[in-house]
Amino acid sequence: TSILVDERIFKKNPFIALLRSAGGGAREVSVPVENIAAVNRILAREDIKKLIPPDAEMLWSSETFRIGDKQYKELFLVKKDAELTGKYLTDAKVNIGQGVQNAGRPVVNFTLNRRGGRIIGRVSKANINRRLAIVLDNKVVSAPRIQSQLGMSSQITGIPTMDEAKMIAIVLRAGALPTPVKITQETTVGPTLGKDSIKRGSYSTILGFLLVIIFMVFYYKMSGIIADVALVLNLLILAAVLAQFRFTLTLPGMAGIVLTIGMAVDANVLVFERIREELNVGKTVKAAIDAGYSRAFRTIFDANLTTLMTAIVLYQFGTGPIRGFAVTLSIGIVVSMFTALFVTRVIFNTITSRRTLKKLSI
Repeated sequence: TSILVDERIFKKNPFIALLRSAGGGAREVSVPVENIAAVNRILAREDIKKLIPPDAEMLWSSETFRIGDKQYKELFLVKKDAELTGKYLTDAKVNIGQGVQNAGRPVVNFTLNRRGGRIIGRVSKANINRRLAIVLDNKVVSAPRIQSQLGMSSQITGIPTMDEAKMIAIVLRAGALPTPVKITQETTVGPTLGKDSIKRGSYSTILGFLLVIIFMVFYYKMSGIIADVALVLNLLILAAVLAQFRFTLTLPGMAGIVLTIGMAVDANVLVFERIREELNVGKTVKAAIDAGYSRAFRTIFDANLTTLMTAIVLYQFGTGPIRGFAVTLSIGIVVSMFTALFVTRVIFNTITSRRTLKKLSI
């Protein structure tokens, strides 16, 4: 197995030659992944263990980082007994920074109980400009630098990506669990199975969309085409919102989109059936359209409101894929209300204002 060493100091100090100072000083001690096994062997020696303070230990970072074409891991010297444990944590959330230095960047806001606030206040005051290690399962997940004295409500800044911020928040909340996490089952999904699932999910979404479009044109004729235009606009707005907030589209998220398609068309079906009833009693086309939308609005609003409340509950109490489903469904409901009731109404009003229709294709 090959290793990377600094040849200038290898003869004088071979252990130091295995290490690096990477990241412009932000990471004090880093080790190329090729050298990790060699470093571990050296740290496991009894004569080396005697050099480490008895109240301290060496821990690796949980993730690697890249500089150029090389992968590195950080090596930390931390206290064996944690100054602050997860039992003092009450909440940890990801937000977008508002200050001058952190505007638009991901941050993690965490809250401690009263005792935890006193502890972190004492520890942070004595260690300003030093790094505070967040440890889970003997791995350092993050080590932000203490910039000032902390309290019950504090913030972690300088996080490069939203994914890393979410991971830190999850780790903090996991540390607050009253019992340790034990893996009872572990399943690995291979790339072929994952690719096949994505392919099937995309296929079902497109198939459902096409079937709905064909049905609306077949059953409601010209009015169905108007509903289809609103449906396409619905999906475009939904995709734009998901892209803007960088939501990850999962298989449950695709299921939420399929359900959104059905609910968007359901609103148009209610309106069109009302318009048919008004036309059957002898009203003019314009009057029937106005009455159809006004009378169907209450039913559509109540149905979508109850579904939206359910989606909010799923997002609040669900995790992972359930939240993905709830997000796409919630956004889809709001957008479908706009396209089904406002966009189609504008199209009908534009048509009827330009010429007087004696018969409506519906």
